[in-house]
Amino acid sequence: MNTIDLTPIYRSTIGFDRFAPLFSSLLGDDNKVPNYPPYNIEIHGEDKYSITIAVAGFSEHELDINVAKGVLTVSGDKGYTDDNDKDKHKFLYQGIANRMFKRKFNLTENVEVTSATLNHGLLTINLVKEIPEAIKPKKIAINQEVELINDKTKKAV
Repeated sequence: MNTIDLTPIYRSTIGFDRFAPLFSSLLGDDNKVPNYPPYNIEIHGEDKYSITIAVAGFSEHELDINVAKGVLTVSGDKGYTDDNDKDKHKFLYQGIANRMFKRKFNLTENVEVTSATLNHGLLTINLVKEIPEAIKPKKIAINQEVELINDKTKKAV
């Protein structure tokens, strides 16, 4: 298993301690990355993204999109209940994969899903990064007065 020493990051940052488990899970040998269905992640400008997943053969009611605890999960299930459903079709050759799938994408705190569309076998999920006013950069003024903690009086510097 690969390990990464994140000590240099912790020395100069605050609030990034949750990345250690994320890096461990991403780099772990036990995680096999599925390659079905294929997908693209695109950026549009500074704060808009889209994920396009190739879901040929799936209709809207066979797909499910959920966001929970910062994880976007896209799953597809053809709804086959047993082997009898699959036997309704007699294929000479089956090259189109109609198997169930589940894809997960980790989202940062400020990324929200805005919409999803299914067009020509491509599921497109649109996302936007909304930065709240509380965390936008702001200018801090330097005052010429020093307030003492023990004494409530102010002294001019």
